[in-house]
Amino acid sequence: MTTLVLGARAAVWAALGTVRDPELDEPLTDLGFVSRCEVGDDGHAVVRLRLPTYFCAPNFAFLMVADAYDAVAGVPGLTGLDIRLDDHFASDVINRGVAARQGFVASFEGEAADELDTLRYDFVRKAVLAGTDRVCRSLDGRDPRELTLGDVPPSPDLDRLRARRRELGLPAEDGDPLLLDPATGQAVAPADAKRHLAFARLTRTSMEANSGVCRGMLRARYALTPDEEGTG
Repeated sequence: MTTLVLGARAAVWAALGTVRDPELDEPLTDLGFVSRCEVGDDGHAVVRLRLPTYFCAPNFAFLMVADAYDAVAGVPGLTGLDIRLDDHFASDVINRGVAARQGFVASFEGEAADELDTLRYDFVRKAVLAGTDRVCRSLDGRDPRELTLGDVPPSPDLDRLRARRRELGLPAEDGDPLLLDPATGQAVAPADAKRHLAFARLTRTSMEANSGVCRGMLRARYALTPDEEGTG
């Protein structure tokens, strides 16, 4: 394999690493959802995706495949792209729809009523809540009601929270409040902070539990070791 091909493969893998499972808010590459990632000498990329079960929700699956397609299509120098979801009850419909850039409703004609933008934003709002809890757990007893994002020590969790807030168009600069309602973009009132933090903690633990279940089911389905999950 030439250095050029290796570099292209690394670029495709990095692009896939920017794509997140919409529900779990984790990269597909970390979750083991990329089963194959290759680039030929001619610059043609082949990507295969997989999910923990045959019956994973088709709307989640469609988002994942469409986002992966968009991310890899942006890699410079590729001459073509073959990206597909395998081993899923709706894989044929999803793969055809994504390749044709049809959208969810056109792909599932007569079955889907709406595109998936609202669903996507709902998941990002959950990611904001979960990220708020992660950041607050590192505050060493300081009251989060009194803090701005700039008061929080730098960390990957803080960077991730800022990124998710920006995806929703929410305030994410140093002077903006740490506690923010992701639905309204307004600062959480002190009287509501306890309830907000409890919901954020519940959201984080639920997402992390779902992540553990999905990883376990994927390992069982494909007889993977933990080291094999993120190799592609």
